[in-house]
Amino acid sequence: MNFGFYVIMAAQFFSALADNALLIAAIAILRDMHAPSSYEPLLKTFFTVSYVALAAFVGAFADSMPKWRVMFISNGIKILGCALMFFDIHPLIAYAVVGLGAAAYSPAKYGILTEYLPHRLLVVANGWIEGLTVIAIILGTVLGGMLVRPDIAHSLLAFDFPYIDTGIDTIAEMNLTVIGAIYLIAALFNLYIPDTGVDHKVLKKNPLYLLHDFNHSLKLLWRDKLGQISLAVTTLFWGAGATLQFIVIEWARVAMGLSLSKASMMQGVVAVGVAIGAALAAKMITLKKSVKVIPLGIAMGLVVIAMVFIRDMAIAMPLLILIGILSGFFVVPMNALLQHRGHILMGAGHSIAVQNFNENLSIIVMTGIYSVMIRAQLSIYAIVVLFGLCVAGLMLLIKRRHESNQRQFDDVASLDDRHI
Repeated sequence: MNFGFYVIMAAQFFSALADNALLIAAIAILRDMHAPSSYEPLLKTFFTVSYVALAAFVGAFADSMPKWRVMFISNGIKILGCALMFFDIHPLIAYAVVGLGAAAYSPAKYGILTEYLPHRLLVVANGWIEGLTVIAIILGTVLGGMLVRPDIAHSLLAFDFPYIDTGIDTIAEMNLTVIGAIYLIAALFNLYIPDTGVDHKVLKKNPLYLLHDFNHSLKLLWRDKLGQISLAVTTLFWGAGATLQFIVIEWARVAMGLSLSKASMMQGVVAVGVAIGAALAAKMITLKKSVKVIPLGIAMGLVVIAMVFIRDMAIAMPLLILIGILSGFFVVPMNALLQHRGHILMGAGHSIAVQNFNENLSIIVMTGIYSVMIRAQLSIYAIVVLFGLCVAGLMLLIKRRHESNQRQFDDVASLDDRHI
């Protein structure tokens, strides 16, 4: 890998780091505002709505100019969202603006790899990007938790530049300033991403054509026997994973009396497990055997239910790591299968757009349902049980659908054999 690739990696790392730190900071602001607890999962809902609403168009935007410029503009939008929160715009609105930047950023960060690197290095490069993103999620969550800790926050607030009045007087303002600086670092790295020299002329600009083309790709992938299974699994995984972030925070508060700063560390523990599971899957599971990991998704849903019996941190940590390992182990092979089928059926760009649409729609639906349950004052223990049963049940339905598809395939194959 040459120097330009590491610049792309650095830009992605700092941007993802700030995204995840900002989520914790936004939760802290909502609590300072005494907003209903049901607003917290809505942060993720508002963040991801742009991914769904603009799924048919962000690819064309990413192809309309050099990718470094798209990434720079996208980070600028994220900085704007962070600034809006600083100036007391409601966190839900401000975080939605950050999500708009993230939606535009996503196709550019993958698209530039295709333009910049030879095909033989694409798998390795995507592995690096995904691995670094997981690390950014872990460190961003930990950073966000540290920034809202009273002792650290007051130490940072006590620091003053000589003869300069920064106007930063609250913990929230200090948090947002630090996170905004991280976004700025990411934007500066964007400026040093090499221009690949690719001609950036959009083939089609008509919005109606783009919508029709996207709808065609969406139907194509859902009708494919293997594509629909892998897409269903990854769609469920991302919706469940986003919801689990908020469930863990609330469960840690109720079951073990943990503050937001400590509860956010528990999110990081799950992410560590996901990274371990992903690494194990990469070594142990081939593309041909990818569908055999579906039962682990059922197991993950059932293991989540064990959270209702835990009151001790020493037991909670291994359990959350196990949940993460099961998640990473079953989703990585399914994601690889989805990319493979998408590439064959419609090309990588269209496939990523369809995948982003479905996965983020799942996040909106599942975090929305969780918000409704919180608003209805349902016990967090009841929510954990319902969540675990829902994930296990849906994974069981996906497993049965795959088995039905296989039987149909075997029947057709046997009929073909008889005619030979």
